[in-house]
Amino acid sequence: MTDSTTPRGTLRADAARSHLWGHFTRQSAWDGGVPTIVRGEGHHIWDDTGRRYIDGLSGLFVVQVGHGRAELAERARQQASELAFFPLWSYAHPQAIDLAERLASHAPGDLNRVFFTTSGSEAVETAWKLAKQYWKLQGRPGKHKVISRAVAYHGTTHGALSITGLPTLKEPFEPLVPGAHKVPNTNQYRAPEGLRDDPKAFGRWAADRIAEAIEFEGPDTVAAVFLEPVQNAGGCFPPPPGYFERVREICDQYDVLLVSDEVICAFGRIGDIFACNELGYVPDMITCAKGMTSGYSPIGALIASDRLFEPFATGAASFAHGYTFGGHPVSAAVAMANLDIFEREKIPEHVRANAPVFRATLERLLDLPIVGDVRGEGYFYGIELVKDKATRETFDDDESERLLRGFLSGALYDAGLYCRADDRGDPVIQLAPPLTCGPAQFDEIEQILRGVLSEAWSRL
Repeated sequence: MTDSTTPRGTLRADAARSHLWGHFTRQSAWDGGVPTIVRGEGHHIWDDTGRRYIDGLSGLFVVQVGHGRAELAERARQQASELAFFPLWSYAHPQAIDLAERLASHAPGDLNRVFFTTSGSEAVETAWKLAKQYWKLQGRPGKHKVISRAVAYHGTTHGALSITGLPTLKEPFEPLVPGAHKVPNTNQYRAPEGLRDDPKAFGRWAADRIAEAIEFEGPDTVAAVFLEPVQNAGGCFPPPPGYFERVREICDQYDVLLVSDEVICAFGRIGDIFACNELGYVPDMITCAKGMTSGYSPIGALIASDRLFEPFATGAASFAHGYTFGGHPVSAAVAMANLDIFEREKIPEHVRANAPVFRATLERLLDLPIVGDVRGEGYFYGIELVKDKATRETFDDDESERLLRGFLSGALYDAGLYCRADDRGDPVIQLAPPLTCGPAQFDEIEQILRGVLSEAWSRL
C-alpha cells in the first residue's frame, strides 16, 4: 500500500502482482516484472520504462487504424456527454440504429439484421442460441448441434468454448455445452500425404469432412457450422481454393446454417469490411467484434439473414437474449467514426494493395532452417517453426515450452516487436499489424524476426 505522499504509480508493479489477474496469463511470470504498456501512437507502443515496440499484433487483432487517433477519442467524449448509456432492451438509440444500417450495407446477401454484443465470444454465443431457437420455431427442435474445426478458437464463454477446438483450453471447465463436434481444419502444411501439393483437392477433402460429420450426427440434429474465414489458432490457416464454395453447398444440401466467425477477420484484416466478401461466399450469420472500433471502445455483433429474423418479425416470438452494454451508445458512435476513417483513408484498398508485399517480406524468412511455413491472408500471418524442414518434424511439448516461453516470447519483445509466439497446435509466431502499416514496417518486422529466430536456432 502507498501513503498519501507516495507518487501514484511508484509501486504499480507491486499492485499488479497483488491485485491484477491477467487474462490467459501465467501469473508466476509476473514475478520477474510486469510488462506495462502506457502509450501508443501509430504502429508503435511504449512501456513504462520508455522503450518503444512495433505493434505486430494490433493489440490483439484489434487496432486496425493504429494507436493515438484523437478523433476517435473525441467522438467518444462527445457521445458520452450527449447520451452515455441506454440499453437496447425494447428501446433504440440513434447510434445503434445508424451502425446497424451501416454494417448491413457491407454484409453480403440478405444479412440485414444486427444484434449487438460487447465481445466476440458473446457474438458466437448469440449465434448458437439464435440457431437453436430458430430451428425450434421452424418445428425442428432436434437441430441443436454445431460443427467446427479442430484447433479453432471461437471464444471463452461456455457455448463459445464448446465450439472451440482446443482441448487444453476446454478441459479445466468441463463439462461444457453438449453437441459441439469437430472436423479437420485447413492446415495445408500438415495435410494428409497426397494432398499437400494439391490445394484444390485438399479443400474438397476438408469440406467433405463437414458433410461426413453431418451425416454421422444426423442432419436433423445439426443446427450450424461455425468457421473462421482464416482460422486463427494453429497459426493462420487460409481456406484452400473452392473450400467455402463446397461448404456452402453442403450446408444448403443438409439445411444447416453457416456462421462466418469474423471476430478477427472482419474490418479490413483480410482486405474487405467482411472477409466473406473477399473470399466469395455468403453465410447465414456473421460474428464480429475486435476491429469494429479499432479497440477504442468495446463492441461486437451478430449479423443475421432476413430468413433467420423472419420468425421474430411478427407475433409474440422474442429472442430472449441480450447484454446490458450491447450496442453501447459510446461504442457505436466510435465504430461509426472508425468506419469513417476506413472510407476516407481507403483502408481496405490499402490492405489489398500491400498484402502481397507483406507476404513476400515474410517469405524471405523461409531461408532460415527453423521456419517451415509462412501462411495467411491480408494482414494476418503465421510463421510455423520446425526442427527439420525436410521432414516437417515439429517440436515436442518440452521443446516447445523452452522455445516459445523460455526464449522467443521474451526475446522478440526485448528486440522491439510485440507479437504472439503460440503453441496451440504446432509452434507458430503470429503477426497482424495495424492496417495502416506498409513496406517499411514489414521490413522492420522481418529484420527483428530474422535476428531472433536465427538466435533461437543456434540455441537448439
